[in-house]
Amino acid sequence: MVSEPSPRRRKPVVVVVEPETPGNIGTIARAMKNFGLSELKLVDPPELDRDSEAYGFAGHAREDVLPNAEEVTFDEVVERYHTIGTTAITNEDSRKHVRFPFKTPVEVRESLETVDTETALVFGREGTGLDNEELKRLDEVCSIPASGEYPVLNLGQAATILLYELRPLTVDEYQLPNVERERADERDIDRFYDFFETFHRAIDDRQHKREKTSVMMRRLLGRAHPTEREITTLTGIFRRANDLLEDRTFGDHVDDGSGETGEGANGISNETPNRSGTGNE
Repeated sequence: MVSEPSPRRRKPVVVVVEPETPGNIGTIARAMKNFGLSELKLVDPPELDRDSEAYGFAGHAREDVLPNAEEVTFDEVVERYHTIGTTAITNEDSRKHVRFPFKTPVEVRESLETVDTETALVFGREGTGLDNEELKRLDEVCSIPASGEYPVLNLGQAATILLYELRPLTVDEYQLPNVERERADERDIDRFYDFFETFHRAIDDRQHKREKTSVMMRRLLGRAHPTEREITTLTGIFRRANDLLEDRTFGDHVDDGSGETGEGANGISNETPNRSGTGNE
């Protein structure tokens, strides 16, 4: 039996209470556009004409989010929505419940993931934010962790951070690929290991050291998840290094367990000629 798909989650609306600067309204509208939100509601906003900073800062949100912004009252917001107010200042004393307890943006997202309701994200004034009387009427409080010496964020910045953290609830598809990278084929990675082992034998006659280094290299690439291009480049480097070592008659070291080296697999002595080319002294 095929189950019916669940209804699409309702996206939050954004409410700005008595914004003073049109530019901040435009910045918030742009952030909404970036993160999949469209309903902007303003309480006692300044005049927003087409030549104002609001439209200059809004980017493509000037085409839909900003011109469709609705002017509302604070009372209407409280009566209609589950409200989440934002504040930079929180009370540490649990006996005070105006600004405490509060949630971080991530905790707000985790909470909203479990419920489908009409939600309003409420932002306050640039200078003073939401006052205590307004916060008392809201359902939850959100605060963005910041430096204790200066925790107050610009209104547009605060809205952008919160909307970014909520993006799993509001954005269906990103411009980024589904995965950060595609790991190279394991056969190509094994081929790199072969070239690396050949190189390592040519420069180090200590088998126990080579074994440890081999494991280390596997652990390193295991964590790195190299792409096809990366592993091809590394393989090419070690292939070329092996060719140069062979051309210079270094050959492969042979470890017979005694720690002494003899002739390489190609029959050429492992002794390195001196710089004069007359042999070792």
